[in-house]
Amino acid sequence: MFKCSDIVELSPDKAVYEGDALAKVEGFPVFVQGGCPGDRLKVKIVKANKNYANAVIEEILEPSPHRVKPFCPLHNVCGGCGWQHMDYKFQLEQKRNIVQETVKKITGLDIEVKPVLPSPQTREFRSKVQYPVSQTKVSKRLLAGYYKRGSHELVNIKYCPIQPKIIDKITEFIRNKAQELGISGYNENIKKGFKGELRHIVYRFSKSKNECIIIFVVNDTKLSEKFKNLAKKVMAEFAHVKGCLINYNTTNSNLILSGDTRKIQGENHVIEEIDGKVFKISANSFFQVNIGSAENIFNTVKEIIQTNYPSSRILDAYSGVSSFGIWLSDIAKEVVSVEEAPSATKDAADNVKLNNVTNLTALNGDAKKIFEQLVEKGEKFDVTVLDPPRKGCEKESLDYAIKLSEKAIVYVSCNPSTLARDLKYLHENGFTTRYIQPVDMFCHSYHIESVAWLEKN
Repeated sequence: MFKCSDIVELSPDKAVYEGDALAKVEGFPVFVQGGCPGDRLKVKIVKANKNYANAVIEEILEPSPHRVKPFCPLHNVCGGCGWQHMDYKFQLEQKRNIVQETVKKITGLDIEVKPVLPSPQTREFRSKVQYPVSQTKVSKRLLAGYYKRGSHELVNIKYCPIQPKIIDKITEFIRNKAQELGISGYNENIKKGFKGELRHIVYRFSKSKNECIIIFVVNDTKLSEKFKNLAKKVMAEFAHVKGCLINYNTTNSNLILSGDTRKIQGENHVIEEIDGKVFKISANSFFQVNIGSAENIFNTVKEIIQTNYPSSRILDAYSGVSSFGIWLSDIAKEVVSVEEAPSATKDAADNVKLNNVTNLTALNGDAKKIFEQLVEKGEKFDVTVLDPPRKGCEKESLDYAIKLSEKAIVYVSCNPSTLARDLKYLHENGFTTRYIQPVDMFCHSYHIESVAWLEKN
């Protein structure tokens, strides 16, 4: 219907997963980057095939009532927060619509999707920051920031409004000192020869303590004096920095952190406190990136179980540092947490002690294999909490979870499509979804977290 460079007038009617706004022109879908539902736009087609087209805005003829001025000056170039041009309440409505439509399309079921729980903070909320690093061609000055949308072209970030301000200051200090020390930035485009030293700067930040650890991800297998000196200088300058670590990553891949992380100086973890619960979080351990929204998720899961299945035996799968298990321990008869990452399981064991929990056992291993062992032992749980990665659960893992769960499954998901796929399978195998509660973990982006409550028929 369209060809590249065509100029078209249209009005998007909804936002879609992956961040664009969708318009239909005589029934033909056009995805508009930076569009807002309700806009009247003049757009240029930049990609076209027989099924859909992609477009960029040439002119906003009439702005949507939901269009607002982005608060970040790099909004149009940085790939981080694609929805800043929509007012926050409207973002939440669009996220709810995405969950509703995705679940309906994949499952064919009419499942109640509640209004999205907003983030308590919509700025300075990120507790984990991962900056790719490169360098300028002439001056060799370090660049650190995020990639442009859909590319590996680095945007040098001096100020990011969704993370703590102190991280901006520390990053600028690292840029300057790294250049003084002769530390080179990584260049993935070099096919032969040395690609550079520093690949990423990763921060783990504690909101409650207002402090962080820094992980320097290096293209090396040993600790150089340069990074020892850099760590020393950073920690001398910033009281907020409680530790510096090195992560060795020589892979030719998009992997950020390898499994080989070692301490250079100070602490190797941060301590986060949420409503009286204490969590030790190491460099390689998973923990929710938005602490306020994490509390919303924890409480959503807790309310479901406390109201409907008091004093339950709970299986906490894909458990990370046992955040759900510890949060639920005071209403549970017993909790068994399962986590594959050794660092997170070690943190979980420490967190059990830090919180004086006596009814939680943390197991380390692949979820599917441990589920199989639990089934073979004849173990049963009143409730299973599933919090898998973005790809969702393997079918075999769901089969075991079905056998292990006598009353309910509470499924926490960061991907509506894989959530819907897994809900469909669970419905086909004896469970019914009571409702889905979306939670806004990633403000100003299309990403959405959801908690689904399923009961055994």
